[in-house]
Amino acid sequence: MMVPHQQHLGPHMKWTVLRTANADDAGRADQIVQTLRQALAKYKDYRVALNDEYAPLHPERTPKHYHFANKQRRFLAKVRFDPAEPTALLYRKAGDGYELEGAMYTAPRGMSEDQLNERIPLSVAQWHAHVNICFQPDGSRRRMTRKQLGFKGTIGTESECQQAGGRFVPQAGGWMIHVYPFEDTPVKIWTH
Repeated sequence: MMVPHQQHLGPHMKWTVLRTANADDAGRADQIVQTLRQALAKYKDYRVALNDEYAPLHPERTPKHYHFANKQRRFLAKVRFDPAEPTALLYRKAGDGYELEGAMYTAPRGMSEDQLNERIPLSVAQWHAHVNICFQPDGSRRRMTRKQLGFKGTIGTESECQQAGGRFVPQAGGWMIHVYPFEDTPVKIWTH
């Protein structure tokens, strides 16, 4: 979902500002997509991803996209960007297995928009972060049973969270961006 010139969308999502389109950025983004397509070819078989230490996050849930995350690549993404090494692979459930849809890159929470732009042009795509989240006081990040808590909860301020007896987190994790390199237009490739 592209959200031009808007920093926050809802109480729990923060987006980078979409910059003015230009040919240099479009070319750089296209090169990232070409590199990613080549790197992902072997992961069309999800078992290869499992063998390469990509593990499904929360397989008990039924999300739109299953994230198969690689801890080592997440660690490396804190200090460098390699388009051929996404932090996570995005799959959809298909029968007894999974069908590859795309990938996710991550970046440290402290990165500025200019630094994120160096990784992936902000005139083409927007990074997002999960912000202003109220968790259970035990620190658990498991799926919440109360509507107010968690990533989809209705609580969006620290004071509301304290009143509910929760634990407020200003930003959970770093920056993220989803890429769907097998789509046919830049808008579909870089949408979230």
